[in-house]
Amino acid sequence: MRSVSFTGNNDIQLLHCGGEYFPALIQAFDNATQEIYLETYIFADDVTANLIKEALIRAAQRGVIVNVLTDWLGTGNKESALLHREFQKHGVEHRSFNPLFIRGIARMHRKVCVVDRIEAFLGGLNIVDDMHDDGDVHIALPAPRWDFAVRVTGPLVATIHWEVAVHWARLGSLSWRTRWATFRELRQNKPSDAREPMVAGLVMRDNLRHRRTIQTAYLKALGSARHTALLANPYFAPGRRLRNGLAQAARRGVDVTLLLGIGHYRFQDVVARSFYRGLLKAGVKIVEYRKTHLHGKVAVIDDTWATVGSSNCDGFSLFLNQEANVVVLDTEFAQKLRAQIEQGIADGVVMNWEEYANIPLYKRIFYRFSYFIYKNMMRVMTWGKSNE
Repeated sequence: MRSVSFTGNNDIQLLHCGGEYFPALIQAFDNATQEIYLETYIFADDVTANLIKEALIRAAQRGVIVNVLTDWLGTGNKESALLHREFQKHGVEHRSFNPLFIRGIARMHRKVCVVDRIEAFLGGLNIVDDMHDDGDVHIALPAPRWDFAVRVTGPLVATIHWEVAVHWARLGSLSWRTRWATFRELRQNKPSDAREPMVAGLVMRDNLRHRRTIQTAYLKALGSARHTALLANPYFAPGRRLRNGLAQAARRGVDVTLLLGIGHYRFQDVVARSFYRGLLKAGVKIVEYRKTHLHGKVAVIDDTWATVGSSNCDGFSLFLNQEANVVVLDTEFAQKLRAQIEQGIADGVVMNWEEYANIPLYKRIFYRFSYFIYKNMMRVMTWGKSNE
């Protein structure tokens, strides 16, 4: 596992939900003069996605090099084919990640964009309307999907650009000379002094160089926590090490609060609730968010460490899929994100220890059986790594 390389002198803006994210993305596309790289798990067929598509096409027609990578499973087979044909017709290069599972079962779950090598966007938002279920655009949500992204300018953009450029090259048919030139580019982009504000680092997860980087970042932050730890996640099913990290922090007196999305996938909800009893007993506070689809994957620890990205706290994100988070070491940014999480907690439903301490036997058996199925399914798919 490679360590995270932090750079200073960045400008990182928090973007809440699609209402802030999509206009910023479209403006960046309309201002682009050289190149655009966009990676997304889902590229839907709805009004919002069409606005993004039209902005990408406008850029390509101006002569901008536009490279779009979507996940085959997340976007869908038929939808990926239609998207590919439309993009190719208008000069946009499009590739679909792992069609028909030819590269195994891992998915490209990252949501990353780099424009002209001067600004980058990264977070949890797919290219899908905030008011539509991301699995079925015909299902309306009661409120905008709760999610976050960041807009980055500064030295960190070079690192993000290198990652997406290499990823694009690896999936294509570029010559070794071109791949080597792309690799050398990172060596020429030296990091700035990490003592300068705003200090941030890109935290990747893949099955080559960064197999445990995101989980390790969480564990290190929890291990050094002294006062508070707020984590928001939609699909909560972490391995043993991360569960222990949360419990140990709470036992040390850290105010640990989990804001968990509930109601999107019933089986996932049951698996998440199988952990409640042990975590509540250790002193971890758990709040379920039921107002709408909570899709944000964010955390703030001690108002000094914050992360925004695509990685859920489950076996798929931590041990199988390709993911991307940014870690920000900046008090002002952390406090802004903390305020958003606290608002989500205020809108949620608090789980209490008494309810889970006296849970009926049949429910306890049901929870354990559901977790047994999930755990063994993940063990098979991740070669046993999901139980770490």
